[in-house]
Amino acid sequence: MSSGLEWQDRFNIGVDIVDKAHKQLFSTMNRLLAVSEHKVKSRWVCEEGIKYLRSHTMKHFAEEEEYMKSVGYSGYERHRRIHRDFRLKTLPALERELEDMNYSVDAVRHFLGVCIGWMTAHTLTEDQAITGRIPSKWEELLPEEDIAALEKTIIRTMREMFMLDARVINGHYRGEDFGKGIYYRLVCEIPGGERRETIFILENQLLTGTVGAMLGIQFDKVDDVVVNATRYISRQFLKRVKACFASGAQQEVVEESLMTAGQFQEIFEKVNPECSLLFGTEAGYFVFCSFKASSESSEAGRTINAQNAMDEIKKYLDTDSKKKILVVDDSNAVRAGLKKLLDKNYKVASVNSGAAALKAVTVERPDLILLDLEMPECDGIQTLKMLRSEGKIADIPVIFLTGRVDQQSVERIMSVKPAGYMLKTMRTVDIKKNIDSFFVRK
Repeated sequence: MSSGLEWQDRFNIGVDIVDKAHKQLFSTMNRLLAVSEHKVKSRWVCEEGIKYLRSHTMKHFAEEEEYMKSVGYSGYERHRRIHRDFRLKTLPALERELEDMNYSVDAVRHFLGVCIGWMTAHTLTEDQAITGRIPSKWEELLPEEDIAALEKTIIRTMREMFMLDARVINGHYRGEDFGKGIYYRLVCEIPGGERRETIFILENQLLTGTVGAMLGIQFDKVDDVVVNATRYISRQFLKRVKACFASGAQQEVVEESLMTAGQFQEIFEKVNPECSLLFGTEAGYFVFCSFKASSESSEAGRTINAQNAMDEIKKYLDTDSKKKILVVDDSNAVRAGLKKLLDKNYKVASVNSGAAALKAVTVERPDLILLDLEMPECDGIQTLKMLRSEGKIADIPVIFLTGRVDQQSVERIMSVKPAGYMLKTMRTVDIKKNIDSFFVRK
């Protein structure tokens, strides 16, 4: 984790009292990050710093809510609900973890990582929605009483199936990274043609522990046995909780697939979830996310059926050992072409904008970014500067993709010191050779 966060203009929403509070929150987290780097710092320093962070967050929420009321913001109740969720669920759960782990360095840094992820995502989305710049992500969220019933059902199911005590960490999970895991997607169909998708994200250590206990086997890592067990456990889990949804009893599973964190993020950018819940247990973390299916969310990940299950699971597990490449380009054809070219030897994810790249990189840190120089709104140069301003991801190498070879363009590219650049007009075999050579040199 980085030892510093940098405030950027894109975090501003143009409301002085809100922007000032955001800057103060970032500054407070910076100080706590600095403390967390040193094992000799006392527990008392961390406790006092976290108390200040909690009290300042509460003060900021109250002021922001007052501002929303004063301007008649239509999403006031929904936004206030997100604040309340963070205050009553996320913070207490994280502080309990700090206590249980005796304020260890890892526990403090995990606490800060979740808080930073939540604050950054919230600032860039829901806070921006107050001023009408973007729509709210949570417009289709289930009613509060339905979410509460769903949470209770999931907690009870975790207890009955795995003998684990679960607690809600975040009731508005946006894909923040909490560790390596399996992303498993189920598509259900309701009579009449409507489809609903449910995505389970299960941390590896949770899987190896629970599946191992059920089978009486000690697993050192997630393998094909664990993945297959996860598939059927998830189906049983869904049967128990789908009654919390309208027409739940009529849902039939018609499709399943395994996804990467990047693919989950890409889908999540396009849909408004009915629920997106992050739970913590003593064995690890898991996510339950559900939304109405659309053409934009279909065909994600490796589709599994009775005929191809063994091969697809093996391929999915093999991707963990491959180098990860993120392709950032506003052209669907370019993204698809590069994925087809590189997919055999690399784990390839793609996004269509600089803003999407920043989120994807934060969730699933790639080994290389192939970045289009000319994109609307935020071009490659601006995107690279944004990436380098985030300490945690600043050192990820970037190779520019460009169609320009004139001296001025080349000088502009080289002024920001990328790992290199390639012409889009190059033969595909040469593009592949250049990328292979980059990793050999590295």
